[in-house]
Amino acid sequence: MKTLILPFALLAGTLQAGAMAEEVIPLISPPAPETQQPLPELQKARSCPSLQSAVQANLGAETRVWSVTVLNSDGDVLTDINGSIARIPASNQKLISTAYALDRLGPDFRLKTRLIQRSDGSMELNGEGDPDLGIAGLQRFALAALRQGGSLGATSAPVNLMVREEPRRNWWPSDWHPADRGYAYGAPITRLALTSNAVGGAVSDPYNRLQRLFQKEVQRRGGAVSIQQAKPLTMAEISEMGDRDDTVVLHEETSAPMHSLLSLANTESHNFTAEVLMRQAADLWDVKAASRATERWMWEQGLPIQGLRVADGSGLSRNNRVTSQTIAALLMRMDQHPYAPYYQASMAIAGRRGTLKNLYRGTPIDGRFRGKTGTIRGVRSISGILQTSDGPRYVSMISNGSVRPNTVIGQILRSVLKFSPCPSFDAPVRPRGVLG
Repeated sequence: MKTLILPFALLAGTLQAGAMAEEVIPLISPPAPETQQPLPELQKARSCPSLQSAVQANLGAETRVWSVTVLNSDGDVLTDINGSIARIPASNQKLISTAYALDRLGPDFRLKTRLIQRSDGSMELNGEGDPDLGIAGLQRFALAALRQGGSLGATSAPVNLMVREEPRRNWWPSDWHPADRGYAYGAPITRLALTSNAVGGAVSDPYNRLQRLFQKEVQRRGGAVSIQQAKPLTMAEISEMGDRDDTVVLHEETSAPMHSLLSLANTESHNFTAEVLMRQAADLWDVKAASRATERWMWEQGLPIQGLRVADGSGLSRNNRVTSQTIAALLMRMDQHPYAPYYQASMAIAGRRGTLKNLYRGTPIDGRFRGKTGTIRGVRSISGILQTSDGPRYVSMISNGSVRPNTVIGQILRSVLKFSPCPSFDAPVRPRGVLG
């Protein structure tokens, strides 16, 4: 496939001059470690009784509705209360989907939206779910189609455009509550999603919206376009198309790099982005198939996955199930991953940014805890990495039915900090990274 991308200045010069520039968020792009270290296994026999007692006291009468697991970097299970009970994780599910995407696609991966011209002059629009694809990008695609298609002017033939989009049955996980689908956080998941399929609330028919806006832009410029929907291509099919000489890329829009998409999913808890990343990592846009692929990946990592059920990538589904042991072990494993800095940098920071910005400010937790929060009706979860004087602690807390979750979470984090190092440890500590 040849690339004939029109110069941006040529496209931009014909667009409306008054378009407002989007706010640029600085990207955190730390270098990946040079080597991969050995991964420790969970050591359930080496616990911290002092911390276990403190966490038990923090939970009090609510013990049965909580699952709490705390690990250190040697894999010692310092605390585990109901850690093998699978619960609804809410947005802690994003820690799974983003880890999967980072491992499979890498930190520099970008989602692409392409306008391609075939040898017969027809064109097709392919997308991968870029959450930042906006109206300005659509205008650039329309202009590229008109300039290359030769349809500027009343007597020119219309542009014949094929839009490759998912069928409506794939737009939402079937178990997302109908009420959630009307809000921006429950917007449909599509490959060609203008403004993440949300304008205030969710866009109920994103394909129709894209078709209407594309036609309007082409007509505004004096052209005409005939649009039809077609089946999307897989990544393998797109790659195969790239080897052909009878297709040309007319224009391409790319997303921010993976490490920025991870931050959007984990720091800002953006459901659409998390869903896209899971599907793209699996190269499967049927959510059930992508979920099964995610479960297989978790198994391949050697994690304790008893009770694991992946129903979506964002955690909005109430059919997700995961244990605090699984999440804590995933955090420990990703801390040893070659792309560990990118994963950690994607999380919210207590008292500093994201969903944790206004929590624990001015306390000993401030700036020392990176994590992911989760909240849906009756569910509160938080999992992440707490930096202590004795090294990192991988903490996962999931409650289904707590009446005072915020209080309990704060108390447990302070207990973990207080009992690090564990005062009852008297055995020699293994060198970090050595398998147990």
